[in-house]
Amino acid sequence: MFAIIETGGKQYKVQEGDVIYIEKLEGSEGESVVFDRVLAVSGSNGFVAGTPTVSGAKVTGTVEKHGRGQKIIVYKYKAKKNYRRKQGHRQPYTKVTIGKIEA
Repeated sequence: MFAIIETGGKQYKVQEGDVIYIEKLEGSEGESVVFDRVLAVSGSNGFVAGTPTVSGAKVTGTVEKHGRGQKIIVYKYKAKKNYRRKQGHRQPYTKVTIGKIEA
């Protein structure tokens, strides 16, 4: 059984027991989180696609940890104008373990 959920403006295909890294969520480590924007569910009774979401479906998970991703370098440059700007960025994330899919 799998489900397609939407969180943080992105879509994820998840199964029970999966570990996903998503955009940072509120909540402390060990806390339960519920994803109610379920776009599609596939299980023993077939595939159900929502319009836009599947009514009554939800996915629960547990927050494992919060962190920040690898640093990326943003470099702006204009030729022959002596314009250079260097900036680093680390995107915050939340590590979530998927527990149960209810459809």
